[in-house]
This record gives sequence, C-alpha cells and structure tokens, in this order.
Amino acid sequence: MTTEHLLDDRPLVPLRAMTNKVPEVTVYFWIVKVLTTGMGETASDLLARLLGPVPAVALGGLALAASLVLQFAVRRYVAWVYWTAVVMVSVFGTMAADVLHVGLGVPYLVSTPLFLAALAAVFALWYAVEGTLSIHGIRTRRREAFYWAAVLATFALGTAAGDLTATVGFGYLGSVVLFGVAICVPAVAHRLGALNAVPAFWTAYVVTRPLGASLADWMAVGHHRGGLALGLGPVTLAWSAAIACFVGYLALSRRDAPAGTAL
Repeated sequence: MTTEHLLDDRPLVPLRAMTNKVPEVTVYFWIVKVLTTGMGETASDLLARLLGPVPAVALGGLALAASLVLQFAVRRYVAWVYWTAVVMVSVFGTMAADVLHVGLGVPYLVSTPLFLAALAAVFALWYAVEGTLSIHGIRTRRREAFYWAAVLATFALGTAAGDLTATVGFGYLGSVVLFGVAICVPAVAHRLGALNAVPAFWTAYVVTRPLGASLADWMAVGHHRGGLALGLGPVTLAWSAAIACFVGYLALSRRDAPAGTAL
C-alpha cells in the first residue's frame, strides 16, 4: 500500500483518482469570493423578509446540502459546481449568524468570538488529522469535508464580525474601509516574508466575508442607515449576475483550473 492510499479515507481508491477540487488562487478567485459574500448577505435578508426566518433557513439549508452533495460527487474542480456551493454556504452562513443574533438574542460581541472558536476548532482538528491546512491538496473526501467545514465557519464568523463593526459605530461604509485595509495586511505580510502562505490565505479568506457583506449592505440599506437605498432585490440580482458572468468566464477559459485537471 502506498503513502497516497494511507492519506485517503477511501482505502481502495488512490489519491490520484481525484485532482485538487479547489480553484487556483488568482485575482478572479478573490473577485468572485467577495461577490459571493455580498450576494449571500442580501439574498439571506431578502429570503427572510419574503418567506419568514424559519422557512428561509430551511430552504437555505436544503439548498446548501444539495450543492455540497453535488460538489462532493464530482471528482475534479468544476467552476459552476464549486462556486454554487460557495454561494449556498454564503447564504446559509449568513442565516446561521443572524439566527443567533435575531432569533436567540445573542449579541454580536458574543457570537463573533464563538464563531472564531468554532473556526479555530475546525483548523485544529484538520491540522491534527492531515498535518496541513493547505488548499492545494483537497483530493480526498476527508480533506474536502474539513475544507467545507472551515469555509462555513469563516462565513458565519465574517457575518458576525461585519455586523458587529456596523453596529458599534463604523457603519456599513466605514466597515468597508476597515475590512478593505484589513485584507491588505496578510497580503503585505506574506509578500514581505513575515507570514506563511497558508495563514495568509485563510486570514484574507475570513476578511472577504465582512468586506463583501458590508459593501452589499451599504448599497442596499436606506439613507437613514447610511446606505445607497438600492434595495435588497436589485443588489442581490446585480451581484448574482456578476457572479454568473465571472464563473461563466472561468468555466470556459479554465483560468483558475488546478494543474493537472482534465477536461
């Protein structure tokens, strides 16, 4: 039995049977990631307003489960499958954070560190089992499960953190500026050699959530809340269209396909 078999939780299937199922981290990755965070924020709020909180959460949970089943079923990175799952995580992650605050009355000052602890626990278990948190080797079911657990935790954490800053005096536009600066910190630290690529990636990944969500909220909310008053529906549709355009381009051009991914 080879080392590759030992790393796979499916012992009869070699690791090479699946290529890396996470896209290459390019500028397109970060653009689409920010778009999904904003779209998830406004879509979640829109669904809760139209359907009510409980049906919205149920629908979001079903859509998330279906998208992840499809993502786990494919054996390589498929742009529209992967990004559909990210969008559904964004929508449901927002709902999870909102349920704690609106439904259960948990303050953002409490939920933010709770989600941070949950993310830390996922990372600790992932590293203990796999010995790495790198996204460049998501080629087994177990690693993929850890990856999506971490992604869901980052979205919930980012939602709570963004809402926290928006309600403690920064406002939505101020939060955009705050997180816009914050996302540059790991990039600069990594460029200067002060931060390893893996923690730099995950730090930036967490920050994209409150950055995109704050921007979308600023565009959607009314003037009395410091926003542009464009409305939840129009902002959700516009950001969804932008996501569809970028993902369609990536699917056709394969600019973000991992090395070795077959057509």
